Amino acid sequence: MTIILFLKTSMIWLIIAVMAIINGIFRENVLVGMISPNMAVPVSGITLSIIVLIVTYVSFPLFGKHHALTYFVIGLQWVLMTLLFEFIFGHYVMGKSWSDISEVFHIMKGNLFIIVLAVSLISPLLMAKVKRIL
Repeated sequence: MTIILFLKTSMIWLIIAVMAIINGIFRENVLVGMISPNMAVPVSGITLSIIVLIVTYVSFPLFGKHHALTYFVIGLQWVLMTLLFEFIFGHYVMGKSWSDISEVFHIMKGNLFIIVLAVSLISPLLMAKVKRIL
C-alpha cells in the first residue's frame, strides 16, 4: 500500500469515525428513549455496520484498482485504527476504565462492536467484488 493510498483510506476512516460518534450520540439521545437500552445497543451496532458499508461503497473510487490483498490491508488498517481510537479516546479523553472499554466486546450483552470490526475488515474487499474490480 502506498502512502497516498494510506492517507486516502485514513481520511475515509475518519469519516467513518465521525459517523460512528454521531451514531453513538443518536443511540444515547434518541434510541434509548424510544426502545430499551438493551435494544438500543445492538440496533446501533447494526446501524454502524450499515454506515461502514455505505461509506466504503461511496468512497470506493478513491481507492483505485488493486489486488485483493490491498483491499484486505485497508480493512485491517481500519480495524486497527478503530481499536486504537476506541481504547485511547475512551480511556484518555472520556475517562473510562479499561474494563469499561472492554465491555464493547461482550456480544452476549448485545454489543455488536465485534460485528462492526468484522464489517470494517471485509468492506473494502466486499465493495471491490460488488463493483466488479476483483
